[in-house]
Amino acid sequence: MTTEPLTDPTTDPAHPASSRETTEGRVYTVTGGDWDDFLDESSDSERVVINLGPQHPSTHGVLRLVLELEGETVTQARSVIGYLHTGIEKNTEYRTWTQGVTFVTRMDYLAPLYNEAAYCLGVEKLLGVEAPTRAQTFRIMLMELNRISSHLVFLATGAMELGASTGMTYGFRDREEVLHLLEFLTGLRMNHAFIRPGGVAQDLPENYREKVLEFIKVMDKRLPDYAKLFSGQPIWKQRLKDVGYLPLDGCLQLGVTGPILRSAGVAWDLRKIEPYCGYENFDFEVPTSTDADCYARFLLRVDEIHESLKIIRQCLDAFEPGPVMVDDPKIAWPAKLSIGPDGMGNSLEHVRKIMGQSMESLIHHFKLVTEGFDVPPGQVYSPVESPRGELGYHLVSDGGTRPMRVHVREPSFVNLQAFPAMAEGGLVADVIAAVASIDPVMGGVDR
Repeated sequence: MTTEPLTDPTTDPAHPASSRETTEGRVYTVTGGDWDDFLDESSDSERVVINLGPQHPSTHGVLRLVLELEGETVTQARSVIGYLHTGIEKNTEYRTWTQGVTFVTRMDYLAPLYNEAAYCLGVEKLLGVEAPTRAQTFRIMLMELNRISSHLVFLATGAMELGASTGMTYGFRDREEVLHLLEFLTGLRMNHAFIRPGGVAQDLPENYREKVLEFIKVMDKRLPDYAKLFSGQPIWKQRLKDVGYLPLDGCLQLGVTGPILRSAGVAWDLRKIEPYCGYENFDFEVPTSTDADCYARFLLRVDEIHESLKIIRQCLDAFEPGPVMVDDPKIAWPAKLSIGPDGMGNSLEHVRKIMGQSMESLIHHFKLVTEGFDVPPGQVYSPVESPRGELGYHLVSDGGTRPMRVHVREPSFVNLQAFPAMAEGGLVADVIAAVASIDPVMGGVDR
C-alpha cells in the first residue's frame, strides 16, 4: 500500500531532498542541518514531530530518527548519530601500528575482518611490503565468510523489524555456522585481530578444507529456503517493492556505495574495479538491479552470498604452500608464533624457544611487542569492498612506531546520508524498511 506524497520532492525547492536539472544532469540537494534547528522550525500545527530511537528495536542500534509527520506521511526526516562514539580513530594514535588492529576491528563489528584488512593494506603500502600469496588468499576467504555473516544479519534483523520472525531465526541460525567456522580458523568469533601488518597471525589449522567444504554444503542446502520464505512471499514483496526508492543520480550525489548503489544499476565493486589481495584471479559476478528499491537491495544481498560461496570454493584450490607473514624480523610480529590463551601469540612454547636461543632474540621480541616497528613517513588511502560499500583507510605516518592519523571512510556513515531522500514523502511504516535496506552499523558510523 502506497500513498501520494504531500509534496513532490523532485520539484519543491524547499524540500530537503529536492532536485534540479543542470548542464551536468540532475542535482539532488539534501539540506540536512542540525536536528535541533529542525525541531525549532517544525511549528506547523498540522504536523507532529516524533523520535524513533535511539533505543528502538527497529533502528539498527543506537540510531535516532527525528521524523516530521502529517498523518502517516513523513514530510521531513533527520538522522541523529553519536550515541555510540568510541574514539577509535583517536585511540589508534596512542598504540603501535600492530596494536591498531585490535581497535579498528571493533568499528563495524559485523564486518571486523574488512576493517583489519583495509587497515593492514594501508600499513603495508607505507612499509613498501606485500603479504605472501598464501596470506592474501587466506584474507580473501576470511573476508568472504565475513560478508556472508554480515548479509545474514541484514536478512535476520530486516525480517524481524518487518514482522517476519521465521526469517530472523533462519538468518541468525546460519550466521552461527559462519561464526563457528571463523572461530575455528582465527580463534575468535568476532573482533579477531587476526589480519596483521605483513600477513595473518597464524597459518590455516588442520582439517580446514573439510570444515570449509562442510560449511559450503550446509549453506548450499539452506539458501534456497530464503527464496521460498521471502522472494515468493507476496506480503514481503509488497512491504519492500517501490519503498525506499533512490535512483542512480541520487546515489552518485550522496556518495552512496555498496548494494544500494548496485541496486540502482551500477556494477561498482572494488574487488573488480580496483582489485586487492589477488581478487583479480578469482571468477565471480557483481549482481546488479535497476529497481533501486528495498526489494532490489534484499535480492542483491542474497545473490552476493552465492557469489561469496563461489569465491570461497576457489580459495580452497588457490592456497599455495608458503609463509603467512612477511619474512622480515623487524616487522613480522607475531611471526611464527602459536597463539596463546591471550590471543596475542605469547604462548609458553614460543617464550621457551626465544629464551633458549639468546638474550638478543629475547630483547628483540620484547622491543617488537612493546615498541613496535617504525613506518616510513607518508600517507596512503587503502579501500576495500565491505558488505556495506567502500571502506577506506587514510593513514598518515610521521616516521614513528605509531600512526600520526587514522581516518576512516566508513560506508554506513556515508550511506546513512541517503536516509531522508529514501524516507521523505513515504509512509512512516516504510521508514523501517528504508533504514533496514541501508544496513547501517552504528559502531562504524560513530567510531
